[in-house]
Amino acid sequence: MPAITLCHLDECILQAQSLFTRLLAKVLKDQPVSREQYVRYLSFQYHLTKYIRLDFLAASGHRDLALRRGLRDFLWRFADDEELRYLVAAKDLAALGQAPLPMCLDVEMWHAYFRSIVRDRPFIRLGAAALLENALAGVAGDSMERALRGSFLTSANTRFLLRHWREGRMPGRQILDALHDADLEHGHIQDLVEGADKAAVLYLRMVEWAFDGESLSRICDDLSPTISAIEAQRIADFKDSDLRGVRVPA
Repeated sequence: MPAITLCHLDECILQAQSLFTRLLAKVLKDQPVSREQYVRYLSFQYHLTKYIRLDFLAASGHRDLALRRGLRDFLWRFADDEELRYLVAAKDLAALGQAPLPMCLDVEMWHAYFRSIVRDRPFIRLGAAALLENALAGVAGDSMERALRGSFLTSANTRFLLRHWREGRMPGRQILDALHDADLEHGHIQDLVEGADKAAVLYLRMVEWAFDGESLSRICDDLSPTISAIEAQRIADFKDSDLRGVRVPA
């Protein structure tokens, strides 16, 4: 059996993009997303990316990054840049007159698994990040762009998505470059691929929860209020100048 390499991580990402495209084709049937579907999509992204900074700071503290300072420095910068990303999703929802829906089961499972393992096996989490940050590239990005043609969609409520696949240099390409430059060991690469595979399963389940009315995960939907008054005020007060290193398209 040939040795596992970073090419296998690239293959995981390509497979996830293909599966994402097939899922959209199945549930949307060449129609644009509905308002309800889009609200659900932004809601799971809000919960998925909230407190993401803690994951990358935990990963950067692992002993295997002590002599990989370039990767560690990248993770610190990435953590800072991504820290407030969830509020961009919340502002998109606010522009639609909506608050985030409660966290879906698959986002709960994502956090329960990856946060339990990140300190001991950080490359599992980094593989998941590489998958997540590249999920809307390539054919998946083309498919999502076709889906985002609803009459209710404007530049004021699509900012979260625009950042992923209409910027000149996507965060996804940056994380792949950082991993390729890190002189990783075989075990690290195995963990990257494992993390990417598991992330693909959970992420596609989240997308299904958002877009497919028959998604099994919807059985567990919580109808209780999702955010506190303090969090609602934080969202209302959030503005572009708070983003520091994060560039959100105008």
